Amino acid sequence: MNCDVFNPQTHLCAYQPHLFAVLVFFFPTLISIFLPRRWREAQTTPGGERLENLLTPAHKQRRTFLESFVEKTKLKSKQTPKPKPKAKTFTQLHFVPDQTTLRTCPLCALSYIKGAPDDEALHKGHCARVQKGMEWGRDEEKEMLKAGVVEVASGVKLKNGSKGRIICFKADVGGKIGSKLTTLLSTINIALSAPALTPSILQTSKAYLFLTPSLTSTLREKIVGCVIAQQISTAMAIATPAECISACEPEPSPSSDGPTPSPTSKLVAVDTTSGIFCHPAALPTPLGIPRLFVSSTHRRQGVASKLLSAAAETFIYGCPLDPRKGQVAFTQPTGDGSAVMHRWGGGGVRIYEE
Repeated sequence: MNCDVFNPQTHLCAYQPHLFAVLVFFFPTLISIFLPRRWREAQTTPGGERLENLLTPAHKQRRTFLESFVEKTKLKSKQTPKPKPKAKTFTQLHFVPDQTTLRTCPLCALSYIKGAPDDEALHKGHCARVQKGMEWGRDEEKEMLKAGVVEVASGVKLKNGSKGRIICFKADVGGKIGSKLTTLLSTINIALSAPALTPSILQTSKAYLFLTPSLTSTLREKIVGCVIAQQISTAMAIATPAECISACEPEPSPSSDGPTPSPTSKLVAVDTTSGIFCHPAALPTPLGIPRLFVSSTHRRQGVASKLLSAAAETFIYGCPLDPRKGQVAFTQPTGDGSAVMHRWGGGGVRIYEE
């Protein structure tokens, strides 16, 4: 049986190349550990760089773990491609000559440009206010005493059986109630295609609002009708159909071959489409109605007549006015406003210039 006897000289010679490589690799580290600090400081340049790095090529220089990690991170960041910026999306417009983008809403009669965000947002808010009215909530209730709001009538019954109340306040009021009235008047002016009321008109006017209970909250109400009552001095009497016909008759003259005169030769034309003509004489009239509006879902329920009657009875304290006697006047009314004017006023309502 052959047994190999351990020979130190033979085994050490076999591993000598490996030991030499290990010693060479760890020699700088051992030197830095066991040699004095002064000698270690002497091995560096004034700039802090090691002398061995100055004598060794850059790709063979020894690096600390932190330096290697930072270098690898930089290489990865360089190799990682930067995300490309997202391409902008464009909207292509198709112009069709036989189709227009102008739309007229059948519910609120407002014309707007379809596809324009500002126009569509304006139409959305306006259409909701025209149909359902505006809210009257707790914020407005808290300011009623401060703003001088007076409840003119309560428990007012409409034709559909619902009840509401009528409040009144100065048209130039400030605060949240004034802001609410400004928004309401803006909606009314757009719906009627009327100009905004001037501050001088608002200073001599009162606002009458018809409020009904809200269906969604017991603490809120809906403004379903509005009348602006203005203090005026004179107005013109509306000519009857017989007076319009007589105004068209030619005056007796030697030669009757001339053209037939129109009503405007003797009367003032207010609305030729509805046939409203007035006598030019200015008559004393204390009350004018520049704005009258009822939300579309509450029309033909008697809201307008209730508001007008409340304004005629309370506009001048202790002196109710009678429209049949020509004490109330309207500005140029629309088709619906003209029907309300004749039905409520009984033919005695006058017309004045705003």
